[in-house]
Amino acid sequence: MTQSLVLGIDLGTSGVKVIALADNGKVISEQKKEYKKGFIYINEWKRNCELLIKEIPKEHKKNLRAIAVDGTSGTLIACRPNGEPLGNAIPYNDECLEQKYALKALFPNCLDPSISTSSIARALKLIKKFDENILLRHQADWINGWLLNDWSWGEEANNLKLGWDIKERKWPSCFEYLSWKKCLPGIVKSGEILGTISQELASSLDLPKDLLIIAGTTDSNAAVLAAKPKFKDGVTVLGSTLVLKRFVNEPLFASGITNHRVGNKWLCGGSSNTGGLVLKQLFNDAQLVELSRQINPNSDSGLSFRPLPSQGDRFPENDPYIAPILEPRPTSDSLYLHGLFEGIAKIEAQGWKKLIEIGAPPPERIITIGGGARNPQWRRIRERIIGLPIRTCSSPPALGVALLALKALNK
Repeated sequence: MTQSLVLGIDLGTSGVKVIALADNGKVISEQKKEYKKGFIYINEWKRNCELLIKEIPKEHKKNLRAIAVDGTSGTLIACRPNGEPLGNAIPYNDECLEQKYALKALFPNCLDPSISTSSIARALKLIKKFDENILLRHQADWINGWLLNDWSWGEEANNLKLGWDIKERKWPSCFEYLSWKKCLPGIVKSGEILGTISQELASSLDLPKDLLIIAGTTDSNAAVLAAKPKFKDGVTVLGSTLVLKRFVNEPLFASGITNHRVGNKWLCGGSSNTGGLVLKQLFNDAQLVELSRQINPNSDSGLSFRPLPSQGDRFPENDPYIAPILEPRPTSDSLYLHGLFEGIAKIEAQGWKKLIEIGAPPPERIITIGGGARNPQWRRIRERIIGLPIRTCSSPPALGVALLALKALNK
């Protein structure tokens, strides 16, 4: 009996990864390509997707039934109605300082877009640079448009930072009079069928002409799905930033908290600017590996740091002016890294405490994903500081978004 396959596409900051998944949950193929020029070049996203799809064996491609895509939350582009990109993407961590100060005046009683990395600030920057006869699309939504040859749609999780009210399922009332509201996408839920693949693209990539395109989610949500957490589990993503997520019965609201609806479940959490990025500003990959080996994770470093890459954080403290604390730097590099690991673990512990305070059930265990999850010394430091057992999961976000496509196919 021929198995139906689905494809998950993960658009990361370093490259694109695809996973073909069978209807029994078995991974059939897995490929990745790094960007040649860099993350902000939109045609790199498309090029890598094309190359990876072409590498899928023909006998597998003919059995593909659905594709779902995840992308970095907040990376925004301007394009024409036919999808033609207008310049490079503005990445999720671009501060758009000039636009940040216009947000409160523009939305005094409607939103609290005080965080400088809001997609609304990026939208204002793009509209000023071009005009209002553009489409504003996030990374995964643009690739969905390419697959469909229709850039009308946006998936709700990818558009929260642009102001979408996920509970009320509408744009805020203050958006009604925006001259650029027409630039915004029509919003669909994660897991909904967007349509079938463009017939021209199906022919050029040798894909089935009835291949369904499914609305995916953000990269961190896809990473959570890939970990397959139980309700008692919390999930920490240790990547460039620190992301805490947990399934809850109802959305929870507080400053710096986000709620996503993924597979008809509520996923609540927060994202801190601390994480791998600040570590890589101070050490290269080889140094991180070697210095970690020199750390005794069961002892306290005696240091007290707030490891942020620059001023400002979103969670557990939503404060655009909070300052990094990276000094005094000890003579020993391994001791310094030890203290930085503890500083990030303390922010993580504060994050779980905040989620519990606003109504999230206390997690009994933490599943960790992302590049930092592979560091055993850091894991033990986190267990010591947070006081919970931690399990590492190496499944990539592409698997999570493939599982989302599989669920949509089986509805």
